[in-house]
Amino acid sequence: MNTITQQLAALGHTLPAVKAPAANYLSYTLHDNLLFVAGQIGRPGAARSVVVGAGLSAEAARQEAEIAALGVLAIINAVTDGDMQRVVQVQRLGVFIAATADFDGHSAIANGASDLMVAVLGERGRHARTAIGVASLPTGAAVEVDAIVRLQPVTA
Repeated sequence: MNTITQQLAALGHTLPAVKAPAANYLSYTLHDNLLFVAGQIGRPGAARSVVVGAGLSAEAARQEAEIAALGVLAIINAVTDGDMQRVVQVQRLGVFIAATADFDGHSAIANGASDLMVAVLGERGRHARTAIGVASLPTGAAVEVDAIVRLQPVTA
């Protein structure tokens, strides 16, 4: 069985540990066969510019989107015990980008998350997506990614 961890390793990535929620919410919820993943961020923005269009390049933000998507994959991995075959489809990604009001390249940045999902999960990683510019994100992050994923039911 090919696992999410193995597929990421083949791409040169390691799966991060699932982070505990920072406040009074859950990292994910599971309803029927839909997995709702709370927003995952790249690296907190300590001591660096985190706003695209005001010091942070679009390429650096694209990398942050990929890192945030790794957090989404870590939760999918935990819920499915790494079994990629349990993932029916990534239904939707929401990508939030800290950017100046005049920045309009949100889709190119969101591709960092989208491309990783497809690289790891193939066609099952293709999804509907929203890419939105915002004034700021938690802990000074440049990008936050959330997801809705359809899973195979667990059979006894």
